Amino acid sequence: MFINSRHLMCLAIVSRQFVEMTRTRVEGLLAAFPKLMNTGKQHTFVETESVRYVYQPLEKLYMVLVTTKNSNILEDLETLRLFSRVIPEYCRVLEEGEVSEHCFDLIFAFDEIVALGYRENVNLAQIRTFTEMDSHEEKVFRAVRETQEREAKAEMRRKAKELQQARRDADRSGKKSPGFSGGFGSMSSSSNATIITDTLMEPEKPKASPVPARASGPSKALKLSARGKEVDDFVDKLKSEGQVIMPSSGKRPSEASKALPPPVNTESVHLRCEEKISLTCGRDGGLQNLEVLGMITLRVADDKNGRIRLTINNGDKKGVQLQTHPNVDKKLFTTDSVLGLKNPDKSFPLNNDVGVLKWRLQTTDETLIPLTINCWPSESATGCDVNIEYELQEEALELNDVVISIPIPSGVGAPVIGDLDGEYRHDSRRNILEWCLPVVDVNNKTGSLEFSVAGQPNDFFPVNVSFVSKGNYCDITVAKVSQVDGEVPVRFSSETSFLVDKYEIL
Repeated sequence: MFINSRHLMCLAIVSRQFVEMTRTRVEGLLAAFPKLMNTGKQHTFVETESVRYVYQPLEKLYMVLVTTKNSNILEDLETLRLFSRVIPEYCRVLEEGEVSEHCFDLIFAFDEIVALGYRENVNLAQIRTFTEMDSHEEKVFRAVRETQEREAKAEMRRKAKELQQARRDADRSGKKSPGFSGGFGSMSSSSNATIITDTLMEPEKPKASPVPARASGPSKALKLSARGKEVDDFVDKLKSEGQVIMPSSGKRPSEASKALPPPVNTESVHLRCEEKISLTCGRDGGLQNLEVLGMITLRVADDKNGRIRLTINNGDKKGVQLQTHPNVDKKLFTTDSVLGLKNPDKSFPLNNDVGVLKWRLQTTDETLIPLTINCWPSESATGCDVNIEYELQEEALELNDVVISIPIPSGVGAPVIGDLDGEYRHDSRRNILEWCLPVVDVNNKTGSLEFSVAGQPNDFFPVNVSFVSKGNYCDITVAKVSQVDGEVPVRFSSETSFLVDKYEIL
């Protein structure tokens, strides 16, 4: 049980009985405990004629285990030690309010340690697994629901493409599109197709289009629109139930990297340049692997700007390997650094993100590390003194939301922070110390953090780093966009992001 000591009075915060015991008996044991502690003994246990109190101070609180005198004192001490190691898993600080808030979580964890008065053979990792109550059946159910939702969206896109193609064919031949002429009176087929396309292809915020009154009669187009509405309702229901809805591309967003917000104003031609870095370094120096993957993605929203070419400015001096899309004229790119389709009469797909150029850099050259991390744990009388510092080597970059995560041994409490540049957070549940820096640039290229905590030097590795940047690491950008005919310049918008896939010091 947890006990808060105030003026030699005991107040039980959390109490759990594993054998039959009356309330009067519990209150009598609690009332006797502070009197027995004031006998001047230096032990962590006290005994009466019938019971033994095994206790451990936790700042202003006491963790007390009451057993019979016939129990094994060594086993009692080990059980109490496991009880005390469970506390930081749920309580960030050892205060009365925090313990009361997580009382049921603690009781559930205690029940995994002791059953019917006897200790179970479990460790901290097993207790964490048991209390999480992870369900394989639930995972399967969620996967099935997500698959159904993706299939519904794919079906919507396929139907929309068919309708759009039928409308284009009708416009070219001057005839009405099949499937839209019956039962609509004077309403034109092109307006019907436009309404359906807006409904299915723009699920974010469809523009309100005036719908003319329809004549009586069956309508396949309206049935299809109703089906799209049912799918939207199904997706909304999933969101209300807490389901994570997959994006239209079918890929989960990476948890290891943070995404920059998209630009507010975009032109009809929008370009996105994204790079991801994966880096592994040794704690004693030496770059084990550095890989940067980059891609330029094009999105055209206006039919008039479908036949365009992109002029690339390649200022890279690090030795990247470039690769163009199979439909892009590779010879034109090699000679003139211009990205255009092999068939200049064709247009880029509308309202689709198309990767036109990608590149890859892989090296073990330490001079190419954008942000170096140096972590020095030194053993001391009270544990370890840790000094960690960073230095920005790629001075052209501006890194935002930099978080350097250092593991902390379990059950040793919060570290004592010394010198610090920036801010820090201690997550006692994950046993992580996060060093947070809003901006790292040429004006803030170095910084350090010092802290002390119990542990061994190996306990503070691996160190993980995450950040985002609006800069470009490999210096590959789009300089100009122009029409194929006449090379008329085309206005375009662009966004650049440099993200972390993995960045660790082992």
